[in-house]
Amino acid sequence: MKNFSIVILALLAVLVVSSVFVISEGERGIVFQFKKIKRDSSSGEMLVYDPGLHFKIPLLESVRKFDARIQTLDEAADRFVTAEKKDLMVDSFVKWRIVDFSTYYLRTSGSIENARALLKQKVNNGLRSEFGTRTIKEIVSGDRDAIMSKAQESAASSQDDLGIEVIDVRIKAINLPTEVSNSIYERMRAERTAVAKEHRSQGQEQSEIRRATIDAKVTVMLATAQKNALEIRGEGDALAAKVYADSYKKDPEFFNFFRSLQAYEKSFNSKSDVMVVKPDSDFFHYLKDSAKAGN
Repeated sequence: MKNFSIVILALLAVLVVSSVFVISEGERGIVFQFKKIKRDSSSGEMLVYDPGLHFKIPLLESVRKFDARIQTLDEAADRFVTAEKKDLMVDSFVKWRIVDFSTYYLRTSGSIENARALLKQKVNNGLRSEFGTRTIKEIVSGDRDAIMSKAQESAASSQDDLGIEVIDVRIKAINLPTEVSNSIYERMRAERTAVAKEHRSQGQEQSEIRRATIDAKVTVMLATAQKNALEIRGEGDALAAKVYADSYKKDPEFFNFFRSLQAYEKSFNSKSDVMVVKPDSDFFHYLKDSAKAGN
């Protein structure tokens, strides 16, 4: 009897525990009875349980909880077409939360993936219509805030359709598609390369002109210097010739004697020098005369 009482008490405890459920702060709950949503008997509306302690019928009813906090939809960038039929890759994110849990469950079957897909479609439709009426210049130059505001207004219908409130729509980045960016970069690189080649050719041309100018100046300077040197040398030779002539006029015999001594000095400068001349040659005129004078 005692063991039977313990079993009964244990079963009662299990029933009590299984009949209690807690909805945490930031959550909402829906109760299913025989796999059907439990509704208010008077209004027929779906019962949504707020945070707190609640009761249900054990084994017959089950609870499904939903996140009521603000959530972020941030997925891969999407392609949009502008007014001039140019493609742009737009990276955006959406802040949203569930406000009508009954509508949310009916539209999405309670699946967060379904909710994200439907919400993304609505937001993208709004963005697509806004990008389609603007050029790239308008989008980049300052219409981004207006686009985000219009997209948020367009997605506001999500509250009636999906039970979701769109709190904010933000565009993080706007880029050209990869294939377009690559072609633009290649074209820019080709243009810069052409400009660089043009500058190099112009620089080479200026270099050749300046080098030719300097070479011409150097040639003129060398020619002028050589001309001046020849003139100075000619003047020196003329002066020397005049001095010789004047000296010769004053004493021709002495001048001849002096020149002969210079010739002797140059001819017998080295002991290895050899001269083959006749003894009675005029070259030894003064030597013969000095020898006669000595006798």
